[in-house]
Amino acid sequence: MTMKPSVPLISILILSPCLAAFSQTSNGPVINHPDSMQGSNVYSYYSDTGGIGVNGGTLVGKLSIAGDPLIWDAIPINVTCLGKVALTSYSDPKGGFLLSATNVNGALSLQGDSKRQMETHLEGCTVTASLTGFTSSSITLTNRNFRDAADIGTITLTREAGARSTALSTSSEGISPKALKLYEKARVDWQTQKPDNVEGDLQQAVEIDPRFAEAWYQLGRRQEEVHPEEARKDFEKAIAVDPQFIRPYEQIVVLDSQQAKWKDVLADAGQALKVDPHGTPQIWYAYAEGILKACLSGALPDSKLKIAETSATNALHLDPQHSVPGTEQLLALILAQEKNYTAAIDHLKNCLTYVPKGEDSDLVKQQIAKMEQLQASAQK
Repeated sequence: MTMKPSVPLISILILSPCLAAFSQTSNGPVINHPDSMQGSNVYSYYSDTGGIGVNGGTLVGKLSIAGDPLIWDAIPINVTCLGKVALTSYSDPKGGFLLSATNVNGALSLQGDSKRQMETHLEGCTVTASLTGFTSSSITLTNRNFRDAADIGTITLTREAGARSTALSTSSEGISPKALKLYEKARVDWQTQKPDNVEGDLQQAVEIDPRFAEAWYQLGRRQEEVHPEEARKDFEKAIAVDPQFIRPYEQIVVLDSQQAKWKDVLADAGQALKVDPHGTPQIWYAYAEGILKACLSGALPDSKLKIAETSATNALHLDPQHSVPGTEQLLALILAQEKNYTAAIDHLKNCLTYVPKGEDSDLVKQQIAKMEQLQASAQK
């Protein structure tokens, strides 16, 4: 279901509750399974731009996919400055997106002139979309955008020839027109928050044409919360139809993680990384968490922690706006298990720069205090 912001702001930036508190054992901190993999992924968060007023501190744009309709899920829109992602937004169900000074790294929060902040931090930066298996056109932000032309135009995604994996199945070509019509009806009902017939229409679509990988995937997404095993079967059918379709792999790993099936997490995340070696934040997060859990249980030797550290680092680098919450804390816990308390504490302190004030930041402070205790004990 589309998430509508309660206030007319921005791009959506997910900063959900962080990792659960960890406990101390003789071997170091042990994580409790975090909620960051529960029920969704980065593509499922929307910024619904409809009806939102545009002011000097906000830019708007449009996303299109060459030869394809817009998919159900939100697509990340990145603003890159000097080779580093400074801001991530997400497309809404109609392809629109917003860029706002509110979430610009280094901006002065909501103080001062948001228009001036946008100019200061984003002039000369490039805007692109990010979708596995597609190349994106780019738009360079100029002074004119901040002063006269808040609408920056359209970014277009084009299928990458020979891509090893794709976030949009190629199996839709040649699908029965009746199945396509049912799929489109389900998509419109879901976008307009009329979900009652969505699952039934998708079920009919795959019955009419079992080759419809996108429909299998979306059916699984509708079922995963209440009927996770049925959802898994749907995702597996989507993969059987189109083995390069990466999103079903990601959701299977989500289900593995929710059910604490760590052996399956490693196997399924490993398979996903064979299909898409670049990986996604969720896949790398799950792989890191699975290895850490296996090491803590004795199923894997501690020497494998380096792989977990690399995986968590990959997840963090692919997700500068922390849409997968808890990644940096997971990395800190892995480092602590390696007895690298200094680096672990540095990462936790960095969490305090972006987690919400209140319970989340208080939890991180508690984690820092426990790490400092471990570090002091190790130095005696």
